[in-house]
Amino acid sequence: MTFLRSVLMIALLAALLAAPAQAADPVYPAGSRIGLVPPPGMTNSQAFTGFEDRDNRVALVVVALPAAAFADIEKSTTPETLQKQGLTLESREDVTHPLGKGMLVHGSQQIEDVKIRKWIFVVPAGDLTALVTMQVPEAAQAIYPEAAIRATLMSVSVRPNVPVDEQLTLLPFRVSELAGFRIGGIVAGRAVMLTDGPPEKPAAIDTHILVALAPGAPAQAADRGRFAQEVFGSLPNIKDIRINSAETLRIGGQQGHQIMARGKDGTTGEDVTIVQWLRFGGTAYLHMVGVAKSDAWTPAYARFRQVRDGIDLH
Repeated sequence: MTFLRSVLMIALLAALLAAPAQAADPVYPAGSRIGLVPPPGMTNSQAFTGFEDRDNRVALVVVALPAAAFADIEKSTTPETLQKQGLTLESREDVTHPLGKGMLVHGSQQIEDVKIRKWIFVVPAGDLTALVTMQVPEAAQAIYPEAAIRATLMSVSVRPNVPVDEQLTLLPFRVSELAGFRIGGIVAGRAVMLTDGPPEKPAAIDTHILVALAPGAPAQAADRGRFAQEVFGSLPNIKDIRINSAETLRIGGQQGHQIMARGKDGTTGEDVTIVQWLRFGGTAYLHMVGVAKSDAWTPAYARFRQVRDGIDLH
């Protein structure tokens, strides 16, 4: 029995040694549907969407473009066009990638007194085009050889969507209550749109609320009512606005201002009701605007308040 057990252990060890190593999982920059396996030494960048090695001045930038962009890029990527952008083309090749037929461009560029090697990889990926650019100073070429860069580019992957929790981390404030809304769009570091509208075919008027952090609030309480009126006057796509009430109030323990109004949708002419809240703090203010059809206002307003009261400034 001891001999048999030894044989089985040796066979198991041989099988494990013969098994191929598991490929590393792609890493997705926050808020990006495009991910890849970055080379060792590169970490998520806080300055752009992608990865960087700040000590060696190496950058790996990830950009999601519309699906139609691939054909335009493929057609316009010529030595002359690249030269106008300061890039000397050294090679351009079609590559076979799991996402589809892609294009890889390799060239060099002088940035101030540093010569940079640059790789540009473009590949169509369903409803978007993935554009990945890697630039490596010549002094760092030994650390980032071409074989490693190609392996990184070939690891590009696209996920179907960005998880809601991850999208919300891109904001300069915390949204703890969505009140049944879905995320209609995010401007990183600035604003979020929450809506009832379906992503595939939004209706002309969907119940929605915009929450944005903006600089430049007045320091004096006496000036805030006038300021709120000015901000409200800049709302787009609403006409025949009639303000029903305007008053100061506290929001989240801070000074705030509320405007309630009626109007008409600028596209359909349907009656809408609007609420605007400004929450002041320091040198910036939180701007919240909720819009709904007037005949659906009561439940919409309750949900807008849930969102408003669930926002914390970082």
